[in-house]
Amino acid sequence: MRTILFLSLILILGACSNKQTTSDAYGNFETDEVIISSENSGRILSTAFVEGEKVAQGMIMAVTDTANLVLQRGQLQAQKESILAQKASLYAQIAVSDQQIVNVQKDQVRIQKMLTEGAATPKQMDDIDGLIALTNKQKKAYSAQISAIDKSAEAIDSQIAVLNDRINTSIIRAPISGIVLEKFSETGELATPGKSLYKMANIDNLILRVYVSGPQLVQVKIGNQVKVLIDSNEGIKEISGTVGWVSSEAEFTPKIIQTREERVKLVYAVKVRVPNDGSLKLGMPAEIKF
Repeated sequence: MRTILFLSLILILGACSNKQTTSDAYGNFETDEVIISSENSGRILSTAFVEGEKVAQGMIMAVTDTANLVLQRGQLQAQKESILAQKASLYAQIAVSDQQIVNVQKDQVRIQKMLTEGAATPKQMDDIDGLIALTNKQKKAYSAQISAIDKSAEAIDSQIAVLNDRINTSIIRAPISGIVLEKFSETGELATPGKSLYKMANIDNLILRVYVSGPQLVQVKIGNQVKVLIDSNEGIKEISGTVGWVSSEAEFTPKIIQTREERVKLVYAVKVRVPNDGSLKLGMPAEIKF
């Protein structure tokens, strides 16, 4: 009788213990990955990091050749200087026109006086007025050419600015602080716009993607704190995490997580953001309790 009671007590305690350690959801750690790509065509002159290295935001990760871009910029600058050189000639023509107008205006005064005295004809007066008007039109034409030159120079400046930007982007910097997950290209290879050079991620905070059933959704709200359980040398380690995202659509449980019976259930994906003290690794399994 005592033996039966003892065994019953063990079963009850075991059941309570299992109930306490049962987790609400299971999943694996992942992170938001960033693909770093080349924006220009050209040979890769240098690559600064390899897989596993930590990179601070703004650090130079790779450099691509810009010789062709620099040559194009030089051509445009020479073209701009050639166009602007024409302005000096036009300004000189305007100065000549101004002097011609001054001289003709003096003749205009004399003829006007002679006309009142009957010593000149109206035609002479009309000729003088026409000459002044013609010279003024020539000045306007010269000014219009100068404006056109300025517009052409501005267009060239815009093209130079585009080349300068492309030259600047040939120096590829880390957009975030994190760790290099993969390196896709090596020094000496040819880069093209959009070619992937590195894959990196910030692992200071990881994402635990878990799946919960419909009845569990009432316990899951964005911003809620949850207990994250991971295996460690000392046993089960508990970390605090924050629910950052809850899927609005149900899906079948992924095959890699549950048994065949569990896989036929509809569940909702949940992302829990967990601060990484260095013990968390990508792909590591974990459990959560609400």
